[in-house]
Amino acid sequence: MSRHEAQAVAVRHLEVGAGEDGQRIDNFLMRVLKGVPRSHVYRLLRKGEVRVNGRRARAEKRLEAGDVVRLPPVRMAAGEGPRRVPDALLAEVRAAVIHEDDRILALDKPAGLAAHGGSGLAFGAIEVLRADRPGAELELVHRLDRDTSGVLVIAKDRGSLRILHALLREGAVDKSYLALLQGKWTLGRKRIEAPLMTHLKQGGERVVKVHAEGKAAASTFRPVEAFGARATLVEVEIHTGRTHQIRVHAAFAGHPVAGDDKYGDREFNVALRERGLTRMFLHAHAMGFTWPDSGRKCRIVAPLPADLKGVLERLKQR
Repeated sequence: MSRHEAQAVAVRHLEVGAGEDGQRIDNFLMRVLKGVPRSHVYRLLRKGEVRVNGRRARAEKRLEAGDVVRLPPVRMAAGEGPRRVPDALLAEVRAAVIHEDDRILALDKPAGLAAHGGSGLAFGAIEVLRADRPGAELELVHRLDRDTSGVLVIAKDRGSLRILHALLREGAVDKSYLALLQGKWTLGRKRIEAPLMTHLKQGGERVVKVHAEGKAAASTFRPVEAFGARATLVEVEIHTGRTHQIRVHAAFAGHPVAGDDKYGDREFNVALRERGLTRMFLHAHAMGFTWPDSGRKCRIVAPLPADLKGVLERLKQR
């Protein structure tokens, strides 16, 4: 059979084991459908062809032990395996590891690297790590936008993943970001509570807006350094983890994030580009929590990267 020929795989029903409890359905499918392109896996999910206990499943659905997953007939190219991660990308992710112990590892994720693949991306940070550590049980604890740099935590076993997800749900994880905002922040330490609703525009673009019927969202902004009337560096602590939360809350307060092409100010972004800003000025600075089963504290810090430091230095000079 040539590499262009394919073999048909009939409908399958797979029971989720205890070791797969808590795993996202998309990650489960990537493992059981090796050789099937990632884009095709997500297409199966979008079209509702993958069912969990008889119901359609979205990519973010988490499985529970005992769930039955229905897989539709899939044509798998003979002799094809997963694409090879480029050496340069492997080296970049290896160099980004800033913490590792027996339960987790953490990256200082570079801006431009997605947390996970999909939507036309062959590799995100988690796929690179799995390729670099074959056989390891690695799962993303949370997400970061592709253009946001900083702390990204990965669990090394399902038990640790479940514990961290519970801590996140309970608000027991401290997550802080550094962001450069437009204008002079005069609100002092300010907690913004504004519900957020996600809209899908034509073409599938996701836009988040403050809306009374949205999901509860809370962020606390604290000024760190002012650059005249032009901009303010702030630290932001997020108490919920909504999509685009900091960006939308900052714009809602009248001080959008520098370099934010979706919710920001065009003229301000142009002015910051002239000072060397080539991406959104948003960095996941620190994450801390306490393991409830051992009492061990964990705090991971990613310093502001050189490109963003350079922008601040140039703001001081003008």
